Amino acid sequence: MNDAIELRSWRQFLAVAELLHFGRAAEQLGMTQPPLSLAIQQLERRLGVPLFERSHRSVALTAAGQAVIAPARQLLLQAAGLPALAQEAQQGQAGRLRLGFVSTVGFGPLPLWLRGFRDRHPGVTVALQEATGDVQLRALAQGEVDAGFLLHAPGMAPVSVGEPARVLQRLSVGSEALVLALPESSPLARTKRLKLAEVLAQPIIIFPREIAASLFDALLAFYHANGISPHIAQQAIQMQTIVNLVSAGLGIAWVPEAMTQLRRPGVVYRPLPAGLARAAPQCETSLVWLDDAVPAVSRFVAHVGADPR
Repeated sequence: MNDAIELRSWRQFLAVAELLHFGRAAEQLGMTQPPLSLAIQQLERRLGVPLFERSHRSVALTAAGQAVIAPARQLLLQAAGLPALAQEAQQGQAGRLRLGFVSTVGFGPLPLWLRGFRDRHPGVTVALQEATGDVQLRALAQGEVDAGFLLHAPGMAPVSVGEPARVLQRLSVGSEALVLALPESSPLARTKRLKLAEVLAQPIIIFPREIAASLFDALLAFYHANGISPHIAQQAIQMQTIVNLVSAGLGIAWVPEAMTQLRRPGVVYRPLPAGLARAAPQCETSLVWLDDAVPAVSRFVAHVGADPR
């Protein structure tokens, strides 16, 4: 059996199946009866089963003919919609957007952005992939994601990885302070006014440098500028894990302000006093993508850019 059956053959089959009369079906299709009868016979030969029971007085569907009516209608409907779907995909109104994100933006505006984008562009399916910045950059270079939200030090735009390096387009979606996550049992959690020297003397829990090199470097530079070499007690990849380690009393952590939405027993979040906070590191979140990304990326970038948080 030849699987490559033309859509025309299914249109001809449906015309006969709906009218149960070859003459009227041929008239509806704008052809004569003999070519239509021949076309149906050829279709039946390709399928290897009869679709109609014929007599001099009547035409009736066989069980096989009954079985393929609904799929044939669906096939033709889908085929009719392909031009519009292709146009919508070209315009970024349909298709699939593979979006990476760091966990911190998930605690911030990402859910609202996604809901608004879905409402405005229901034809675009968004596939989410939570990943650290280094993983997202590799995925972008390898074509495994279309865009991603990354965390970095302010002004330190992420760069593409791979050979040759490719230019990343970037939209900054906001900066925020780094706040302290403290064990509830720590005296610092109960101190009315934090003193920088006491804070910097505490062991810290931090992400590995390769996760977000610019932010790691900015934080350590802050310690060094104050004459302190930080005591790194533990490293962890995910911010949620870092907060969990703080709750166990393994050290303190500097986390983006958005992480204060994560309520964990045994953890207290404290900002630095205003006078100290101005000199402390901040973090910036950017949406990044390649310049040849799928059209849906442009729609998503425009949506996020119109509603920064």
